[in-house]
Amino acid sequence: MQYRTTYSTLGRCAAALVLAASAHCTRADIFVSSEKDNAIVVLQNDGTFIKNIPTCKRPRHMEWVNAGKQIMVACGDSDQIGVVDITAGKQVDALHTSESPEIFALSPDGKTAYVSIEEASQMTAYDIASKKPLFSVKTGAEPEGVLATPDGKLVYVTSEVTNSVHIVDVATRKQVGMVKVGKRPRRFALTPDGAELWVTNELSASVSIINTATRTVKKTLVLEIAGMRKNDISPVGMLITPDGKTAWVALGRANHVAEVDVATHTVRKVILAGKRTWGVGLNGDGSRLYVVNGLSDDLTIVEVASGKAIKTVPAGRVPHSVITN
Repeated sequence: MQYRTTYSTLGRCAAALVLAASAHCTRADIFVSSEKDNAIVVLQNDGTFIKNIPTCKRPRHMEWVNAGKQIMVACGDSDQIGVVDITAGKQVDALHTSESPEIFALSPDGKTAYVSIEEASQMTAYDIASKKPLFSVKTGAEPEGVLATPDGKLVYVTSEVTNSVHIVDVATRKQVGMVKVGKRPRRFALTPDGAELWVTNELSASVSIINTATRTVKKTLVLEIAGMRKNDISPVGMLITPDGKTAWVALGRANHVAEVDVATHTVRKVILAGKRTWGVGLNGDGSRLYVVNGLSDDLTIVEVASGKAIKTVPAGRVPHSVITN
């Protein structure tokens, strides 16, 4: 009897250890939207595959909601923004939008979603609780990038056709300004102090840096890679680190990502990744950069300290965006 009791106790302890180790090893840190798989690909922080979470059709841009328990994801072919529950491992709700939503931003209080509606050439604000539209503002043709300011007062929207950034006042629900930038502006990043708004220009191989106070372009950062034609450099995804010191810019067809010094507006280095670098994301402590490669169907992990790509892993078919927890 004593032997059986001891064996049973040891067995339970061993099982507990196995479960604990399994939970640690399968920690989900990376979430990639896969347009062709209609899923969010879930990976460990080292790129090890965990699972796919089914979503609405053609998932693209993502944002965390509900204290990091859920992800809102824009689904262009379902005309909705799906709500995916991470614990349940499935889509649990949806906010239906106009045709082909691609990029959206959330208000600081998390109550409103500002969505670029490409087919209608407008930005539409939706109340997330009621799922009803609040208002729409006309923009230039093919709006894409959307950014809401931390104070909740303004929303910026890019227009790929008019090569401009539209400024929307939330209180008046009207456009209050427009800034001309480079060709086919795509995405935004705002410096932590709110003084500079960075805009990637896909067909100009550049980033327009806007002075938010004067609403003028203070600097055009031209992106270059030795031995590569300008037309092959097509920046899209971008982020600025929380300390405001570094910007990371995915260079599209150039298959590289650029590390940029924010203070001096100069490129420190470029790093080779996969085919058509598209989206970028940082892990929690900023030690690793994750680069989504849309044409090679994978994700490259860059060690920030060394500035070197250390691994490339599968990330679904036509991965679009990446977020981390």
